[in-house]
Amino acid sequence: MSNSDNFKISRRTLIGTTAAMAATLAMPALAQTAATGTTEMESDLSSSMRRNISSFRSLQWQPYFADLRNGAILCDITSRALHYWSEDGTTYKLYPTSVPLTEDLTRKGRTEVVKKVENPPWRPTPEMRKRNPEWPEMVPGGDPTNPLGVRALYLSWQYYRIHGTQDTRKIGRRSSNGCIGLYNEQIMELYSVAKVGTQVLLI
Repeated sequence: MSNSDNFKISRRTLIGTTAAMAATLAMPALAQTAATGTTEMESDLSSSMRRNISSFRSLQWQPYFADLRNGAILCDITSRALHYWSEDGTTYKLYPTSVPLTEDLTRKGRTEVVKKVENPPWRPTPEMRKRNPEWPEMVPGGDPTNPLGVRALYLSWQYYRIHGTQDTRKIGRRSSNGCIGLYNEQIMELYSVAKVGTQVLLI
């Protein structure tokens, strides 16, 4: 084999190795750009949530609402994401959520925020009590076992809420009895910008 052949092989190997290294080094940057550009994610997401991150994407409000009167919240059950737009259109938020366990627990359609509650008490519905008679009649607000977390937006549909959760493992999963759950830090943020009368659409 000639010196020229040796040079060709070495050059080819060097080019291939350099390309592979460049691709490897570029991966974290690409992943970071995708995550930062589409959602406000926490750093301690579970592996199941990371698998779901590909379904997160920014949306425009126009296909879902006629206007932004009082602001608008879109809950996408399939992508397990909540989108919020302020009334003036200058603020947009995107959060990962927990969603109902089964289709029969899922309600879709248009509603609105009718009440905002800090440290809401939790009362299981009559159906929940039938399935789980050992559950307490009420868990007070602020209790570390309270399933509603630190804040709740009550909807016009009875028993339906957008609320926080003390159990962060639920976020990104089918894990609720009908409500939409957010990390406590993120429900506090949403609570501060949403108001009574904010439009809500579950799809």
